[in-house]
Amino acid sequence: MNPEVPNPNRVLVIDDSESIHRLIDARLRPDGLQVTGEVAPEVGITRAVSDQPDLILLDIGLPGIDGFEVCRRLQEHPATRHIPIIFLTGTADVDSKVRGLDLGAVDFVTKPFDQVELRARVRAALRTKRLQDMLEQQSFLDGLTGLWNRAYLDKRLEAELNVARRYGRALSLVMADIDGFKRLNDTYGHLFGDVVLQGISEGLRGYARRSDIVARYGGEEFAILLTDTGTKSAKYVSERLRISAESRNFEVKGVPVSVTASFGVVCCEDVVGELTPEAMIAAADRALYASKDAGRNCVHVNIRGEMVRIRPDDAAVQSPD
Repeated sequence: MNPEVPNPNRVLVIDDSESIHRLIDARLRPDGLQVTGEVAPEVGITRAVSDQPDLILLDIGLPGIDGFEVCRRLQEHPATRHIPIIFLTGTADVDSKVRGLDLGAVDFVTKPFDQVELRARVRAALRTKRLQDMLEQQSFLDGLTGLWNRAYLDKRLEAELNVARRYGRALSLVMADIDGFKRLNDTYGHLFGDVVLQGISEGLRGYARRSDIVARYGGEEFAILLTDTGTKSAKYVSERLRISAESRNFEVKGVPVSVTASFGVVCCEDVVGELTPEAMIAAADRALYASKDAGRNCVHVNIRGEMVRIRPDDAAVQSPD
């Protein structure tokens, strides 16, 4: 599995009172939680989609659209339906609690908050979320290589594109394909093919950065998602990954077998037209095909539709941004 830098649990508060935000922050900070807040419900929904918090504390009595409607929208959105919601309410009305639970909320906390109760309910919700995440994570792993699978890549690509759009951050995608893999299977057998897939996967995971998402896209194809990474750094990383694949040692009955891979790169800033996950994958694929057409075992970057080959001695790939 591709290692990722651990982060503190993040709690998003959607409440029209700034004083409530400060109070909750003060109450939850001792537990090491990172608390952010929004006063406007529409902005809160957008923030939840882009930031993907671990828990949402949601006021029922919001201006414009109430907390019930916000909860409904969050539960219907594929990017936020898995995030637990605790309603904040100034009343102990049973009908409101039933309605909130029916909409998908996991708990209620009544204002004014009891500090011990608030922290306990938040801890319980986060504990359940961690268990659910562990189960979900298992479903996102490729059984042969131990890398993330395509479903996880699709999920993360959509989430990271939302962040890139909101904050103007760079995001790059690398597609990689093992050269002549069918020939390797036909010549040396499928067991050797599995060894190659595992070896290349190990190299990609080992040479990628801790923040990168390395996934088996399907068959002998891989994808590497580079967050906060512009074109210059993406070229550097891709060339490093190409060298790592070329340098892996494979042999059959003591006889070395040469294995290489081709790479295609695109930065979100260079995607022509609407920036969607599908458009970004297609753009990286076009660069990968250019590498195949150029003789394989090389890297091409797609810069607004122009396929540019990256050479090992290119000064642009000697150091990252």
